[in-house]
Amino acid sequence: MENNTSLQQQLLEAGVHFGHLRKKWNPKMLPYIFAEKKGIHIIDLNKTTECLQETAGVLKQIARSGKKILFVGTKKQAKDIVTECAQKVNMPFVTERWLGGMLTNFNTVRKSVKKMQSIEKMLGDGSFDSITKKERLTLSRDKDKMEKVLGGIAQLSRIPAALFIVDIGHEHIALAEAKRLGVATFGVVDTNCDPNKVDFAIPANDDATKSIAIITQYVTAAIAEGLAERQAAKDEEAEDASLTDENQKKAARLEAEAQAEAGGGGGGRPRGSNQPRRRTPSSPKRTSNR
Repeated sequence: MENNTSLQQQLLEAGVHFGHLRKKWNPKMLPYIFAEKKGIHIIDLNKTTECLQETAGVLKQIARSGKKILFVGTKKQAKDIVTECAQKVNMPFVTERWLGGMLTNFNTVRKSVKKMQSIEKMLGDGSFDSITKKERLTLSRDKDKMEKVLGGIAQLSRIPAALFIVDIGHEHIALAEAKRLGVATFGVVDTNCDPNKVDFAIPANDDATKSIAIITQYVTAAIAEGLAERQAAKDEEAEDASLTDENQKKAARLEAEAQAEAGGGGGGRPRGSNQPRRRTPSSPKRTSNR
């Protein structure tokens, strides 16, 4: 409970509870609104805390399973925060512009990423030394443009398992594409948005930098925990595998030693033990004659 109280205190200090003007509200946000003050809706921080903790828990499990979470925040206040947080946990991100079809036309986007990477590689290894300075400059500019838009998803080889969105109203195209493909959606939802459009809504101020920062950082910390647990489980498995391997080798060595001892110490034993066995077939014959 204390943890919840301190989290609520931090959210309060960051101004997470300030919604939009009453005339801009979406009635579907009513369950998350605490009161109205001077024409501005105040978000219920109890609800924000609950939703934030639930979202963090689910994202932690997704990260633990080794799947990718795509961070989306193209509005000015969110860009730097989203980039920093996504890079911290090595997750893909979109902070410049959401290209239409980034998910629904993923193969074409991947081709553009590969083109960008090949230009980058050729500029680096001197493959373009033979072309003119003007052509090289044009290619560099093209690469920089692509880097700006596609740089955050360069390492994304398949459609992500989830999207974490700052301001679902602003990122409606990303949200629509994720819905179409059945990708799980998590979003910061202000009082002017419909919380039912995302699978997991976090009611909060999506315009203030401090508010965006505290929520994104909280979620990122949960993802980092999930990744750490995944790594720990992998290390444990590797340790168990090496121990099993060691034990098998040890058992094989002991067996080999035992066989060597038996072979060296009992030269006459096999002959003595085998001879009575060779004569046994004669015993049934005697009983039948009788």
